[in-house]
Amino acid sequence: MALVLDEQQAMLQESARNFLADKAPVAHWRKLRDSRDADGFSRDLWKEFAEMGFCGVLVPEEHGGLGLGHVEAGTIMEEIGRNLTPSPFLSSAIVGVSALLRGNGERKSELLPKIAAGDLLMALAVDERAKHGPRQVALAAKRSGNGFALSGTKTFVVDGHVADLLIVAARSAGAPGETDGLTLFLVDPKTKGLEVERTIMVDSHNAARLMFDNVQVDADAVLGEVDGGWPVLESVLNVGRGAVAAELVGCGEEAFGRTVTYLKERKQFGRAIGEFQALQHRAAHLYSEIEITRAAVLKALQQLDQKPDKAEPLVSIAKARAGKTATLAVQEAVQMHGGIGMTDAIDIGLFMKRVRVAEELFGDANFHADRLARLKQY
Repeated sequence: MALVLDEQQAMLQESARNFLADKAPVAHWRKLRDSRDADGFSRDLWKEFAEMGFCGVLVPEEHGGLGLGHVEAGTIMEEIGRNLTPSPFLSSAIVGVSALLRGNGERKSELLPKIAAGDLLMALAVDERAKHGPRQVALAAKRSGNGFALSGTKTFVVDGHVADLLIVAARSAGAPGETDGLTLFLVDPKTKGLEVERTIMVDSHNAARLMFDNVQVDADAVLGEVDGGWPVLESVLNVGRGAVAAELVGCGEEAFGRTVTYLKERKQFGRAIGEFQALQHRAAHLYSEIEITRAAVLKALQQLDQKPDKAEPLVSIAKARAGKTATLAVQEAVQMHGGIGMTDAIDIGLFMKRVRVAEELFGDANFHADRLARLKQY
């Protein structure tokens, strides 16, 4: 399949680009940050997301969504990255929907229409350490009555403080490091014994720390199979990784575009600094890296749509490369802007902070290099 968007996908991307540039540019994010908004995103804007159909991009048509694919979701994520838009789109419309579809939960016919309408926010709680490690889940799920009792902690739960429903990965059998024995649960954050602490990250986007103290859930809360949650979790994480890779492409390309504009406008010794060959070489190299990464990310998203069971290697390549390329883009942007690049007076430093967080989300380049090596049995 050609590594370009088709007409429908290009139209969706243009629609998302125009909408976000108008309704949620970087200035919108600055306003939310400076006001110390309790949610960290605009609920009014989220309802407009739903009205545009974005919230239901992956939701099947029979459940009130658009019934589109991961490439289409990626085009929206790219524009979110371009504008640094704080939004629960990743956690709810992509990861949450993917979990409900893959877990074959009985509640999906109830929950999917609510997500598509912008009335339900979800969040995935998987990591428990400083670094991404889904195999290391230790949060305990012990049999209790007709259900389970959950005890332990989760960190870096994106949008966990505003979620109406949590997808929690817990260990119902086995030991940390094993893939067998994991179970996914749908948990109401208001359940007794569950404490939710908002953590504002370096990029001023949202995450939460969750503390489970003998949280009681019934058997109906299980998403998928007891002790057999790993295939669903890994599949959902792959979707999330592809989406974050697309966001990183948007971040990197926007930082590059702003830098090229600056190179044309900034004068030194009576000449635009973009006329100096050393900076031209660096800009050309960065452009090439972004285009190669864009192709890798699009290929991974296409594979998630066509052959999701074979998408793991391509997703890891895309996520690793997107993190590295976006990091190069923001570092070069800061360097070429000079000292002003790291001040709050312009936006370049804000892109650097977001890229740093997004690179870690669902695994950094080192995690995915190791994952790819294991998949290829190196």
